[in-house]
Amino acid sequence: MPPAFLTSQPDASSLRASLQSGARNVESVCEELLTEVATRDPKLQAFAWLEPGHIRQQAQRLDAQLIRSGPVGPAHGLPLALKDIIDTAGIPTENGTVLDAGRIPTRQAAVVDRWLAAGGVLFGKTVTTELAFMCPARTSNPHGADFTPGGSSAGSAAAVAAGMVPIALGSQTGGSVIRPAAYCGVFGFKPTFDLLPTDGVLMQSHTLDTLGVFARSVSDLALVTDLLRHEPVPGTQPTLSLLESCQQPIVSAPRFGFVTLPYWERASAQTLSKLEQLRSSLGNQAVNLNLPSAFQDSIRQRETLNFVEMVHHYGHYAERGKASLSSQVQGAMEQGRQRTAVEYLAALASREVLNRALEPLFAVADVLVMPSAPDHAPQDRNTTGDPVFNGIWTLCGTPSLTLPLFQAENAMPIGMQLVAPRGADARLLRVAQWLWEQQS
Repeated sequence: MPPAFLTSQPDASSLRASLQSGARNVESVCEELLTEVATRDPKLQAFAWLEPGHIRQQAQRLDAQLIRSGPVGPAHGLPLALKDIIDTAGIPTENGTVLDAGRIPTRQAAVVDRWLAAGGVLFGKTVTTELAFMCPARTSNPHGADFTPGGSSAGSAAAVAAGMVPIALGSQTGGSVIRPAAYCGVFGFKPTFDLLPTDGVLMQSHTLDTLGVFARSVSDLALVTDLLRHEPVPGTQPTLSLLESCQQPIVSAPRFGFVTLPYWERASAQTLSKLEQLRSSLGNQAVNLNLPSAFQDSIRQRETLNFVEMVHHYGHYAERGKASLSSQVQGAMEQGRQRTAVEYLAALASREVLNRALEPLFAVADVLVMPSAPDHAPQDRNTTGDPVFNGIWTLCGTPSLTLPLFQAENAMPIGMQLVAPRGADARLLRVAQWLWEQQS
């Protein structure tokens, strides 16, 4: 069953309606959240930076604005936490490394500008693993202190799961949105590559880095993505927003393609049992599909792009203090140095090959279905878990989404992942909403 907070606390979409109407004021909402932070975060350690005075100033200004002239914008008063690789002017952004300790940007990321312009509240910075890679962070999983929250967006997933903030931003280069969202039992969305602008965000791999959203509902994922996405190309026909599309009724029953991924043997018996439970519940809407053979090399191809581009973007960290970098970061960069130009170019070319290979599958199914991770969160704080079921879709640039549909025997969350073609983010959100309503 889904975590209790998903129904016990309002999601951002419901909260927005109350704030816009004046039924609730921003200050009271933020005070409630600050109480949750004071109670829970000393143990969870989800926030890298949070200043109550800064939050209260924003809230008071927005409440005064509402009285004077109405809501500031479509995100009026909504609190959003940011992974601490997203630059914030005048506020620390330390990228999870001692090499950036005390770093305070003078400019901020495009998504921060958009959120504040829409009337949203910046509700602190969340803990990231070192340089958004694989070295575990200090954050605990809200469902069990001995379990990893995943990574690299550990703090964002944990903060939403603990009810300390309704929505948060993270990033994914391998599986850093979908995996921690699944481990912590929340909704997670990695949009189509480059749908959300990454200007002002720590760059690890310009071919793969993708901002993503953690939330308490599918509609929240759509709402936040709508407000932060790139502006439509001038002259194009207006289309429904992602939120409007998500809320549109589905006329014909969607089709779900169940696929077996590379390294499928890593999936636990319990996870496969939950997957079969989902498949059975969908009846003739579920179809078994074979992932094309081109995907057998996709794990290494994604790593090649990631590690080679990491050498380029993180070289200055190695120059400033290699000894301060974790063995995980140093090892990945060493692998990147050993990959040839031919391997790198072949990995770049593989993205189009893989997306073309998916076309026959998406002609049969609206979305593809597979577990969000091989198992629930490992009971091991020395790992961020296994991203093997996520990196394929980061390589392809396709949108993916995890739903907190199941719990393991030990009550830890087990997420199920949905994937749609590139650019079909609205379809993915709409089908995910339908599935959630059917299953929850």
